[in-house]
Amino acid sequence: MQPDNSKDQFRRLLVLIAVATVDMVGGSMVFPLIPFYALKLHASPPVIGMIISSFFVAQLISAPLWGRVSDHYGRRPALLVGLTAAAAAFLVFGFANSIWLLFLCRIVQGLGGGTTGVLNAYIGDTVPPEHRARSLGWLSAGTNLGTMLGPVIGSFATYWGQEVPGVLAASLCLTNAIFAWKWLPESKQHHGPPAKRKPVWHGVWMVLRNPAGTVQRLILIYAVGMLAFSTLTSVLALYLSAEFGITEKTIGYVFLYVGIFSVLMRSALIGPIVDRIGETWSIRTGAAILIIGLIAYPIAPSLWSLAFIVPLVPIGTSLLFPATTALMSQASAKSELGTTMGIAQTFAGISRVVAPIISTTLFQRVGHGIPFYFAAASVTLVSLLSLQVGAQFRPQPARVVD
Repeated sequence: MQPDNSKDQFRRLLVLIAVATVDMVGGSMVFPLIPFYALKLHASPPVIGMIISSFFVAQLISAPLWGRVSDHYGRRPALLVGLTAAAAAFLVFGFANSIWLLFLCRIVQGLGGGTTGVLNAYIGDTVPPEHRARSLGWLSAGTNLGTMLGPVIGSFATYWGQEVPGVLAASLCLTNAIFAWKWLPESKQHHGPPAKRKPVWHGVWMVLRNPAGTVQRLILIYAVGMLAFSTLTSVLALYLSAEFGITEKTIGYVFLYVGIFSVLMRSALIGPIVDRIGETWSIRTGAAILIIGLIAYPIAPSLWSLAFIVPLVPIGTSLLFPATTALMSQASAKSELGTTMGIAQTFAGISRVVAPIISTTLFQRVGHGIPFYFAAASVTLVSLLSLQVGAQFRPQPARVVD
């Protein structure tokens, strides 16, 4: 790799991280407030779960389409449309005075949020395979920095009025879209005539039909891990409110605390860890740490004791998700990378749709700690799947989209 080329790749990566971080600031300003706003509109916990899930239903539908669009037209146009859709969604949230408007906000945001796989494909376009886990870790660190700062800003903004967080998030995302339009270059390179393409949902069917393939197994690991993580995040505000009296004005500080560990892991530690133990063992280690954290959550008798348990979840996910995505990008055909990442986000979207409904229902009808045990059981399945991704892993053409 030539030095000038390395500098150009690094500049692109920095711009992408900046765009993704600011986008996540906007999204995380709104997300922790949804349960509190919905409760004021007399929504029950299962309805809150459905509001949260509606984003992921829309994302589930749009993710493979965005992957196909980015393969055909480029990553940049797909990202710009997604950022603009997010701005519109947050504006709706700012003035939502009914349950259906909260649903509308989440659906519009989800249609634009299907570009998550495009971000991963951008990394695959611009970063050599041996550096992708590190680069994906940096990208995750940026988004986790947004997740850390956004809730604090959103909670603080509620002091000026209920509509302020949504309006502020919308303004931030619109500014971000303008920044991306000016500074984010296209990453996809066209090599010869495009290959004949199957229908966009064909790749999803191939994962279900042949789950033992390398790419397919990695997609399932990613999806099941996301099921566990989404179970926790969907019920966390309700759990902390019921058990420890956390409100919409204080929930932001919890996310700030979680975000500190996520940013530290993904910006400074994930690269050296992966260099030392490899992607496969990073997946296994991350799953084990995540299981311990999830089981320990409902056992904590106070917020002070919970403070020692909370870091286990961001540490576990910081190892699990970037390593899985890095292996996935290595095993995918270059011409179908965007589609493969979109398919991965489709399965992750299924997890995000199911998790809020399951977790809030378990929370209300079975017990406040049960969702955490369900999440731990899901990560145990990830551990079993990861045993089949051996150290002898070698990059190979993806069979997902054949």
